[in-house]
Amino acid sequence: MSTSQIEVRILGCLVEKERTTPEAYPLSTNALLLACNQKSNRDPVVNYHLQEVEETLRLLGSKGMVSSVMAPGERAVKHRHLLDGVLGISQREMAVLAVLMLRGPQTPGELRSRTERYVSFSSVGEVEATLQRLAEHQPPLARNNGRSPGQSQDRWSDTFNPDPDRQRPRVRAVARESDGAALPAGAEAALAGRIERLEAELAWLYEHLGVTKPDDGLH
Repeated sequence: MSTSQIEVRILGCLVEKERTTPEAYPLSTNALLLACNQKSNRDPVVNYHLQEVEETLRLLGSKGMVSSVMAPGERAVKHRHLLDGVLGISQREMAVLAVLMLRGPQTPGELRSRTERYVSFSSVGEVEATLQRLAEHQPPLARNNGRSPGQSQDRWSDTFNPDPDRQRPRVRAVARESDGAALPAGAEAALAGRIERLEAELAWLYEHLGVTKPDDGLH
């Protein structure tokens, strides 16, 4: 099941807030934006804009994954997820899935600790059994990524994102060439054009002033 990073983040946040702060659920668009961009319990940390969240909510609504309504007496549209009906999974499975969606690949031990606000697992084995049910779901909702060096447990991830290592958030600033990062698409051609224009302007300036251009040492 392939879903964009922002769709995964929005769905995960809606499940999280439904279970951990039910008094504030469903969420307004602004509250959802804050939940998406919060720095705790998130991997990766992102910086989405309000317009991005609004556009994604409309897309998720068209997919039948989110319901957005304005209740009588309310001033803002509120959003709730519909994953329970869409996926047909238990509360425990939903809790594990939400934490995977919000925090990336994790071991069963990490998941047991991080789902305490949602549900209670009496053992790591119960978490592993839940993960196995998610993996056997049709379509599969979790995958076993094996063990990382030095770890005694396998790491699991959700299947909404096709990259098990998670896509990193967009880099909004252009990386410096000294860092060894590739220039963005089209940047090299734009830079070459700018240099060419500067050289032409410099040549015109020397001619206009009647000054001989010094030898630049290039042959």
